[in-house]
Amino acid sequence: MLRRMPELELAEGVASIDRDEWNALVADDSPFLEWEWLASLEDAGCVGPRTGWDARPLVVREGGRLVAAAPLYIKSHSEGEFVFDWGWADAAENAGISYYPKMLVGVPFSPVTGRRLLVAKDEDEDAPQWRSLLAQALHSTCQGNDLSGVHVNFCLEDEVDELESADFMLRVGLQYHWLNHDYATFDDYLAHFRSKRRNQIKRERRETGRQGVEIRHHVGDDIPDSLFEPMYRFYLATVRGHYWGRQYLNWELFELLRERWRHRLVFIVAWQGGEPIAGTFNVAKGDTMYGRYWGALTDLRHLHFNVCYYAAVEHCIDHGLAKFEPGAGGEYKQMRGFDAYPTRSLHYLADPRLAGAIKRFLDQERERAEDTIDWYREQSQLKHDRTD
Repeated sequence: MLRRMPELELAEGVASIDRDEWNALVADDSPFLEWEWLASLEDAGCVGPRTGWDARPLVVREGGRLVAAAPLYIKSHSEGEFVFDWGWADAAENAGISYYPKMLVGVPFSPVTGRRLLVAKDEDEDAPQWRSLLAQALHSTCQGNDLSGVHVNFCLEDEVDELESADFMLRVGLQYHWLNHDYATFDDYLAHFRSKRRNQIKRERRETGRQGVEIRHHVGDDIPDSLFEPMYRFYLATVRGHYWGRQYLNWELFELLRERWRHRLVFIVAWQGGEPIAGTFNVAKGDTMYGRYWGALTDLRHLHFNVCYYAAVEHCIDHGLAKFEPGAGGEYKQMRGFDAYPTRSLHYLADPRLAGAIKRFLDQERERAEDTIDWYREQSQLKHDRTD
């Protein structure tokens, strides 16, 4: 049976695509690829041409059916990506090469690994060909519109080959993740630490009792409406309290997530005197939880570690989750049982001069990143990880 020629187009945002049709492509993959998250960012105005995130998902249809797609954005800056290319932009401008606008395939404001070249599940046998088609289409779209390049951030390992075949270059970074090695309780987890570190964590956890703080877990549909406004205030406290803070999200988004995405959320909240004083906004899907936004209205010793990490790990153990990804950065996570794992991004630069310089940089950076990950693995605070 002859197949119809696929039709490719740049859609006017994920919100313009049928929810069920888009989510069928996402299936069991990252929750941050789901229509509810991406379309809500657009509907709330966090993503759009005005904010420098022009959502133009690349979609492939066959006989009118959506069979493949890539979450594509036209960017006029490099904010909110977490794979930092500001040095590349400066080098390009110094060489007289316009770096912006550029193309980005990824998820706004979320350094979470997930599939970037989405293919319908009933097309699994032909998935490499569909991924190759998307990679080539990204390449040709960049060239045909005189854009500086395409950046595919936090992609899966099995997407690398098709992208490299389309002249993309691999970049390796690292994040700290927690894995559940069949822990029965939090004390069981602590037993895998060396005694000095185990005792330090116990001392930090005892601080909440001395401070009169109670940490509560609010999950999914059981999250009360009244908690969304404090969670937004916690988010604002973080972005406004640090020189590096950037407010990417607004109250309209939190309202939409309350309506559309509550079933994915896990709020871990610190209460003192009957009032919420700090919290972390987590997202759970399948066997993984993702830590996203943290904030506090008061500065208490070890509150950040207790809410963001220890309470989150305890939640994962109690609910049988296999993995906790708390986000980018933070070597202090390694001291608390989070080990280093690689992240991958792929980059195509249209100008051969810029591409050559960045290739040399990436070759050196990859070697350093791999050595760093190996070193952190050897220094793992968990006894069984050091011997595995």
